[in-house]
Amino acid sequence: MFDCKVLCRAKLSIIFTITLVAMIFVIYKDSIICENSEETRGQLRSSTGSIIDENREQPQGKLRSSIGNKQLYSMQEKIDEVEEENLQSLVPPLSVTEEERIAWFREKMPKIQIFKSNNLTRKFHSRVNKFFRSGCEAQFFMTWISPAATFGRREFFTLESLFKAHPHGCLMILSRSLDSGRGNKILKPLVDRGFKVQAVTPDLAYLFKNTPAKAWFKEMKSGKKDPGEIPFAQNLSNLIRLAVLYKYGGVYLDTDFIVLKPFTGLKNSIGAQSMDMETKNWTRLNNAVLIFDMNHPLLLKFMEEFASTFDGNKWGHNGPYLVSRVVENIGKQTGYNFTVLQPMAFYPVDWIRINRLFMKPANRSDSRWVQEKLLQLSGETYGVHLWNKQTRNLQIEEGSVMGRLIFEHCLICQHIYSS
Repeated sequence: MFDCKVLCRAKLSIIFTITLVAMIFVIYKDSIICENSEETRGQLRSSTGSIIDENREQPQGKLRSSIGNKQLYSMQEKIDEVEEENLQSLVPPLSVTEEERIAWFREKMPKIQIFKSNNLTRKFHSRVNKFFRSGCEAQFFMTWISPAATFGRREFFTLESLFKAHPHGCLMILSRSLDSGRGNKILKPLVDRGFKVQAVTPDLAYLFKNTPAKAWFKEMKSGKKDPGEIPFAQNLSNLIRLAVLYKYGGVYLDTDFIVLKPFTGLKNSIGAQSMDMETKNWTRLNNAVLIFDMNHPLLLKFMEEFASTFDGNKWGHNGPYLVSRVVENIGKQTGYNFTVLQPMAFYPVDWIRINRLFMKPANRSDSRWVQEKLLQLSGETYGVHLWNKQTRNLQIEEGSVMGRLIFEHCLICQHIYSS
């Protein structure tokens, strides 16, 4: 009995020692071979944007990984995990008073990384200019103020469809979480095929400078303003898209969108979400797609409205309802020069009926409807908004309208029916 106890203790001691050594080895290895996201992008692309041969001979004296030229982001991913925790913490508590919510936001403020300045934010403007400098057919922007791990197949299909329609376009995703090792891995399949897409950490202070958004941003950072019950990232995205278009011009696109054809010819345009069938006048606009020149006065009006009427407790108040209010108030005033496109342009199916596009036909009548819907969408529709809030948990069924659209407008076309 005594010998058995001694033996068991000896085994436990050996196992503990082996485990400890293994952990130290992993940490040591990570500290040597990890690389930051800027260096990684430099290795993937040359200064002219062409793909660099990953198997080329390395300069002498450089440390080389024992597993070849695979990019290792272990240390960066640890940083990403902390960042993702911070992003998830931006969801306000429910069933609290306004004072309690303000106090909660003030407590979270030091951890909100997107408000902070760092080496990447300070390079924001130069990175934007450098990225769009090399001959872009069109410049697109998206925002992603969520953990990189949540950027899934559905969002990636949006990128594929954009580049299928605009192979020489350039897409910049304003995102601190995707401007990372994990983000590089997500975008790598497109970068490797020669498409111009890059995630960049935004400098909010620069974006909002000399705009009506500056005062709102300052007040929010002071911790004295109610962020509201709506996830803060959603409202921040509503403002960032306005500011980046005002500063640089181009096309803003939500990440739950399938592009069907080039946006060629569209200029200073916003899409109607719904219209009165009798009068043919729009009844609501949406901000999921915005196409505007730099310094357009309507964007300035949108930001003025955001700053002066911000309400974080009403869904859509600072987004679709905001752009609708402003355009309605402007009426026929001169000096704005913009176009409101019919719902068929970007919102051919509303959020109430979008589910049917994901369902496979159950009978011959359904099959005819699928064919008719596809024919209809091939006409005046530039793309289909997927209303992710309603459809994020829906499976894309084989033979459905959505399945057919993605299959026809994807580039890599992997895992269509498992997304």
